[in-house]
Amino acid sequence: MNIAPGIAIDKSEPLYRQIKQLITGKIQSGVWKAGDRIPTEHALVEELDASRMTVNRALRELTQEGVLARRQGSGTFVAPAKLETGLLEIRNIADEISARGNIHSSQLLRLEEAIAPEDISKVMSGRKGSQFYHCLLLHFENGEPVQLEDRYVNPDLVPEFMSQDFMSETPSAFLLRTVPYGRADHRISAESASPEQSELLRLSPNEPVLILERHTYSEDDVITTVRLYHPGNRIAFGGAFTPDRKTET
Repeated sequence: MNIAPGIAIDKSEPLYRQIKQLITGKIQSGVWKAGDRIPTEHALVEELDASRMTVNRALRELTQEGVLARRQGSGTFVAPAKLETGLLEIRNIADEISARGNIHSSQLLRLEEAIAPEDISKVMSGRKGSQFYHCLLLHFENGEPVQLEDRYVNPDLVPEFMSQDFMSETPSAFLLRTVPYGRADHRISAESASPEQSELLRLSPNEPVLILERHTYSEDDVITTVRLYHPGNRIAFGGAFTPDRKTET
């Protein structure tokens, strides 16, 4: 295997940190790529002549930092590079992924008419029991699940929504193309993942989901409400803000 036997050279640096640096160095140099399975904990213990507790700490911290992903029963893998997605503007995830030079794909899980949960119904219409169009879609980047899209759409504003092919065009792209919006509200939160979310997003044990909830409006009517669930260790939200003001001279 020849990972780096006898790495404990710098006595002033804790061994677990040296192991972390060794692993991140192999990832940054391209020796281990995103999706590669790294050597087992037992193999690292033997190769590095370190205690199991030391190796476990290094792997645990790298997993918490999003560098590695541990899948129960499968092993430990190099995690995909942390994605950065827009917050202050509405973007199509397929375009974001393509802009990074990667491949977007998706899996349509549900497309139906449904009664929204009470909190969403309240935002959408102010009354319980209303029927909306509901779409549940799983997005992948290079085969790795990166976003679970749970969307409710106002049928009065988007009557043709159910007849679209969302395997060839994402719901976001369709809505941006066909329904002008005036404003959008955003909210970010982190929650414990449900069993379904953990399975679909291939989360590590106890890994949370990071949720971007967005309400998009046409005047005072809500066009769509969407909750975008992301692996907590593999996502970052970013955005830029430029104030609309004149410079006094």
